[in-house]
Amino acid sequence: MPSAVDPQDDLWMAIKQISQSSMGSDYIDQLIPIMKDARYSNQLQFAFDQFSNDREAEIEKICNANHQDFVSSVDSMLRIRDQTVQMSGEILQLNESIQESIEKLAEQKKALVDSRGVRQNINEATQALNACLNVLRIANQVQDMLREKNYYAALRALDELQTVHLKAIDRYKIANMIEKSVPQTQDQIREAVKTDLSTWLFRIRESSQFLGEVSFYYTDVRRTRNQDRSEADLRFSKFKLNSAIELVADETDEFDVLNNEEAGNETDFSPLFEAMHINETLGKSDQFRTEYAADRRTQKDLIIPTKLNLLDEECGDLSSLLESIAGFAIIEKATMSKTANLRHQSDVDELWDSMCQSAINLITKSLHMVENDELLLRIKGRVALFMLTMEKWGYSVAAMNDLLLTLFSKYSELLKQRFSDDFLEIVQTDDYMPMPINSVEEYDKVVTVSWYSPDKTREELTFPCVLPFSQMYPLCCIDIRNFLNQIYLFSDDYFQKSSIIDETLRTALDDLLCQKVCQSLIDRLSSQYPGQIVQILTNLEHFETACVELQDLLFQARSSPSATGPIVLDATERFKLAKKQASDRIFELVNSKIDDLIETAEYDWMATKPSHEPSEYMLELTRYLSNIMSSVLLALPTEIKEFIYFDALSHASSAILDLTLDEGVKRITPFAVAALAMDTRYLSDFVSSLNNPILMENLDELTQTVALMGTENTDEFFDVAQRNRKYGKVDNMKGAILIEKVTEGAQVAAQSPTKPTTTTERFGTLGSRFGIR
Repeated sequence: MPSAVDPQDDLWMAIKQISQSSMGSDYIDQLIPIMKDARYSNQLQFAFDQFSNDREAEIEKICNANHQDFVSSVDSMLRIRDQTVQMSGEILQLNESIQESIEKLAEQKKALVDSRGVRQNINEATQALNACLNVLRIANQVQDMLREKNYYAALRALDELQTVHLKAIDRYKIANMIEKSVPQTQDQIREAVKTDLSTWLFRIRESSQFLGEVSFYYTDVRRTRNQDRSEADLRFSKFKLNSAIELVADETDEFDVLNNEEAGNETDFSPLFEAMHINETLGKSDQFRTEYAADRRTQKDLIIPTKLNLLDEECGDLSSLLESIAGFAIIEKATMSKTANLRHQSDVDELWDSMCQSAINLITKSLHMVENDELLLRIKGRVALFMLTMEKWGYSVAAMNDLLLTLFSKYSELLKQRFSDDFLEIVQTDDYMPMPINSVEEYDKVVTVSWYSPDKTREELTFPCVLPFSQMYPLCCIDIRNFLNQIYLFSDDYFQKSSIIDETLRTALDDLLCQKVCQSLIDRLSSQYPGQIVQILTNLEHFETACVELQDLLFQARSSPSATGPIVLDATERFKLAKKQASDRIFELVNSKIDDLIETAEYDWMATKPSHEPSEYMLELTRYLSNIMSSVLLALPTEIKEFIYFDALSHASSAILDLTLDEGVKRITPFAVAALAMDTRYLSDFVSSLNNPILMENLDELTQTVALMGTENTDEFFDVAQRNRKYGKVDNMKGAILIEKVTEGAQVAAQSPTKPTTTTERFGTLGSRFGIR
């Protein structure tokens, strides 16, 4: 059935619209269906020609009115025609191209239908491959994270791979292969973490000494601050370092030993935390805890050297050892506080006790080589600083107390030996002369260091002057004070055994004073010079006074608050006994001299003529007694000097009487008695000039005996009442003997023909009158 629409009209309308369009391609899409239709293949060109003719006619009609416009329109029309021809060619080319495309498209559609099944297979393979590639990508990411040390992320990725992604490809062999490699990868992660932890432990061990050094420095700062606080407020003086009051006073201090920018110290526990977290995630916390404990025990052994040099003046080896132990122990405490269930208190305490014991053994083993007390004090100072530091961290330092006792024992021995040598040198090099003082400054120095109470005030003295003691006394006093100070230096910082210090000080000081000072002075009493003995006696008296003062000083300085009762030095009694020995030695020397002088007496007991001058020995004797009183014995205290003089006169009196009682003296003539009486009166006058009645009593026996020898009425001696009144100090036996000798001497002097009786017979006769058989 023919179409209701005339195709010619459709072509005409299309061409008209194209001519009216500003762009020739606007309606080209409308021509494409017409060009494809075979019905219009011949009519299209005809339609364009007809349209062109119509347009020309129209243009000609329009141009008739205006030739110029017509000419322009003709030109335009010609151009349009050219363009139309050109467009027609392009349309034909486009038609050919479309025909070719349609053919190719049909071929491709056929190929597409053929390859649709293949494509489905490829899609499924691609999906499977992508899933496998995703698994491999995650597996590679795990290895990359492992290399980048992002262990926890690697472990999480591995877990995600195992629990999610592998299930999607579980039907493929690669899933089984990767599944089998997961435990190995986990072990790699754990080994990598362990390696990093080992590196961290190595760095921690290497930095332990510096950490200990920083902690020691901080303890020293706290100690200085506590001392300043005590000096500013005496109420703080009884609170030592690490006491509750000191910790409260320092609570505002924010010094962090583990992380301190000023000290350049930073301790990062991240590797440890990461290792703990990784092992906990892997379910191997117990195994990790065991391995970590073993590593720390190994590191503990590495910081302990095989030997220790204690002879270094700066205590370098000892400081390094103690600082390393302190740093190691501080890390342990910090680890225990920053982690949960990694380190048990028993494990930490075990390592601490082991390190302390190793340090004690090393120090004790090398201690015998130390012969310098100052070096030993520095060693003690490092140990005490170590103890104070670790006590602050909550460690028990009880084991180190025994080491301090050992150090103190060694220190006191060295100190005692050094001061023993000093005391001996002082005693041996002393000149044993009263100490000269040339200025008030020198006087003040001596009085300050010595226990000496001068008789005169400082203003009454004139310089130069002499002090009663010799130079050894103030020098020994200085050494005693130095010994006290240096012993008590050991009790600073940290030493709980204060009672041991007090007792050691007392016994050591007692031994020094008794053996090195007192005994040395006693040994020098063998000297034959009375002046030296007198000076020794003076020194001994001052040392006795010093011991009394020293007892009070030791009582006041006693460091043990629990000690009661006074402190008694054996040296006090020892010096007192030594004074008696020195006095006896002076008596011995003086009496020996008196004996020597009296032995020079040349009495002629059978003298027949009187003597008009005192004997030469008596002159020498009184001169000697006068000289020692005014020179040798002048420095002695009055009571000692009088006692020596008293004994000397007693001895001289007895020695003179012994001259008459000598067995070689058979008879004594009246002239000999008169010579003896003259010497006795001379001696009596000398003693009387001393204005000491007590000394005169020493001559009573001598004067009464000489008076008895010179009396004509000897019967008074045999009358008890008369004898007690006139001859009370005369010995009965000696008096009878002397009367016998004088009687016989008188008979000889008178040239009596009576044969004198023997001494024995005369003694027997007189003895019977006194009831003596």
